[in-house]
Amino acid sequence: MSAKRVLVTGGAGFIGSHVCDAYIRKGWEVTALDDLSSGKRENVPSEAEFVELDVRSPRVRELFRDRRFDLVNHHAAQIDVRLSVKKPRHDASINIDGLLNLLECCVEFETERVVFISSGGVVYGEVENLPAVRTTPKLPESPYGVSKLASEYYLLVFRRLHGLPYVALRYSNVYGPRQDPHGEAGVVAIFSNRLLDGHPLTVFGDGEQTRDYVYVHDVAAANLVASEMALPDPEGLDEVAFNVGTGRETTVNELAHTLIDISGTEADVEFASARPGELRRSALDVGELRELGWSPLHSLREGLQQTYEWISRGAE
Repeated sequence: MSAKRVLVTGGAGFIGSHVCDAYIRKGWEVTALDDLSSGKRENVPSEAEFVELDVRSPRVRELFRDRRFDLVNHHAAQIDVRLSVKKPRHDASINIDGLLNLLECCVEFETERVVFISSGGVVYGEVENLPAVRTTPKLPESPYGVSKLASEYYLLVFRRLHGLPYVALRYSNVYGPRQDPHGEAGVVAIFSNRLLDGHPLTVFGDGEQTRDYVYVHDVAAANLVASEMALPDPEGLDEVAFNVGTGRETTVNELAHTLIDISGTEADVEFASARPGELRRSALDVGELRELGWSPLHSLREGLQQTYEWISRGAE
């Protein structure tokens, strides 16, 4: 049998490039699509074909026509919550129009499955009982969250209308090597760079706000599970949506002091005004993925150690 062909959009990005690595190790034939607005060409593994292209471009259809992908893994997105508030139409253009461009191609050229990257934190909003299960009410508090939730509904409708199978992965806060300072989990990269530069760490608010930090290699493994699992014919969003996290809350203060300890420095922590609209607490229940054999294998300290070492090598 020939290798299965996968298109990874956002394949030059932090997470997408690790997903490309994972597919290659499994013997897949990988095409990485990225417009390099935030991704980096050097992130793409040499074994993958790289195509510089916007997911909204009409040329995407030509790519599907020529490659006939078995699977589309859709990581490309506008991910900045604050930018989505300032420019909601820009957010929707990339996150919704880009998705629809891909889905129309998937239907026309008979793609077997879509793995869509959603977001646990922004789709659920502020949750009283943590960790949040996948059936938690969806109450997004930003245009970015709305675009991710709307995308899941579009996928469900395409499943019903055209029989296009899909899986939605609702990420918590992903961190690891190749990470840039953007996005909420970008705080790991921000803190690491400040420690390497000998600067104090700035914590917004009281530092007791929590996030569920999951290591990027564990996230890539979850994408492989999503690519090969048996899929039901869903009646609603949650039957084919899976949280990807650790189920553990970590405060920003805990994160800061763990990184200070790993760095071997005596950096100070400074506090600044809280950012408006920021979630107070977030963590995701990952029971459904555990039942399928996946679990996060890296502890927070182990993942932070590897991330800090990777960033420090780049700073040399």
